[in-house]
Amino acid sequence: MPETVRGVIARAQDAPVETVDIVIPDPGPHDVIVRVQACGVCHTDLHYREGGINDEFPFLLGHEAAGVVETVGSAVTHVAEGDAVVLNWRAVCGECRACRRGRPWYCFDTHNASAPMTLTDGTALTPALGIGAFADKTLVHEKQCTKIDPETDPAVSGLLGCGVMAGIGAAMNTGAVSRGDSVAVIGCGGVGDAAIAGARLAGAGTIIAIDRDPRKLEWAKDFGATHTIDASTGDVVEQIKELTDGFGADVVIDAVGRPETWQQAFYGRDLAGTVVLVGVPTPDMKLEMPLIDLFSHGGSLKSSWYGDCLPERDFPMLIDLYRQGRLPLDRFVTERIGIDEVEQAFTAMGEGRVLRSVVVW
Repeated sequence: MPETVRGVIARAQDAPVETVDIVIPDPGPHDVIVRVQACGVCHTDLHYREGGINDEFPFLLGHEAAGVVETVGSAVTHVAEGDAVVLNWRAVCGECRACRRGRPWYCFDTHNASAPMTLTDGTALTPALGIGAFADKTLVHEKQCTKIDPETDPAVSGLLGCGVMAGIGAAMNTGAVSRGDSVAVIGCGGVGDAAIAGARLAGAGTIIAIDRDPRKLEWAKDFGATHTIDASTGDVVEQIKELTDGFGADVVIDAVGRPETWQQAFYGRDLAGTVVLVGVPTPDMKLEMPLIDLFSHGGSLKSSWYGDCLPERDFPMLIDLYRQGRLPLDRFVTERIGIDEVEQAFTAMGEGRVLRSVVVW
C-alpha cells in the first residue's frame, strides 16, 4: 500500500522550501524503498530551488544520502531488505552507447524509479537528481543503491552520493592526478576540498587551494593543501605560477564554475596541462577568449560529471580508505540538522559557514 511520509519540497522558483506530507507509491518490479538515515544539503539542491536546473516544480529535494533498504520490488536482485546503502544518481544501464564502449561513467540512460512520488493531492514530484532524499523514505531504482559497510556513520557515507565523490573523482578520475603532480583547486567548499583530498590520495606533490574566504583556506589545509592563495589579493594566475616554478600547475580544478574562474584555471596550468571543470555553471554563463590561446596551450579541457565515478567501484573503496584513517570524510560534516532546517542550511551554505550541513533522522 502507498505510504505517507514527510519530505522537503520546493514549490516555486526562489520560494522557501516546505516540509510536507508526500506519498511513496508501491515499488515497481525493480524499485526499492529506502529509509533515509542522513542526507547532505548540497549546492545542487539550491540550484533546483532557484530554478537553475529546470522548471519542473514541485521538486522533492535531497540526493546526497545514505539509508537502509526497507522494501524491494518483485524482481530486485541487486540489494536486499536490510542492506545499508548510499544512493547514487548514476545507476548505469549497461546497454547505452557509452556503456557498450566501456565508458559507463558517461552512461546516457541511467535508471530511475518507475513511478513518481507525489503530494497527497496526487501532484507528481520531481526528485532531485532522480533521488529525492530529504524525506523519511524515498523510492529509487535498485541500481541507485550501492551497498556499503553498515558500520559506517550514514552522515559520513552519504556524502559520497554527490559532492565528495564529485571532488575526489575530479582529481583522481577526470584529472588523472598522479604522484608528484602539481594541482591547483579553485573554490574550497565541499567539492573543492574533496578534490584536494583526492589529489593528496593520488600523491600530488604541490596542492594549491584558492579561495576568497580565509576560513575556507584554513579548512583546505586539513584536507591536504600545501599552499593557499587568497583570490581577493593579487593575480591568481601569477600566484599559481610563482608556486610552480613559473610554469603553472599540471592539473587545475575549477570547483566554482564561473567564466572567470575557468579562465584562471586555463591560464594557470602548465603547457599541455589539464583543466577540470567540476563546479556547475548556470545556463546564462558564457565564455569568450581567443581561439589561438586554446590552440597554443594544448593539453586537455575536461568536464567532470559526478567525478566520472562508478559507484559500485568507488563508494566501497572510499569507505575503506575512510575506515583506514586515510580519507577524512568526517571533516566534511560541519553540522547535523533536522529535516525542518534545510532552508537555514541553504543560508549557512551561502554565507560560507559550512562545508556540509547534513539532515539526520
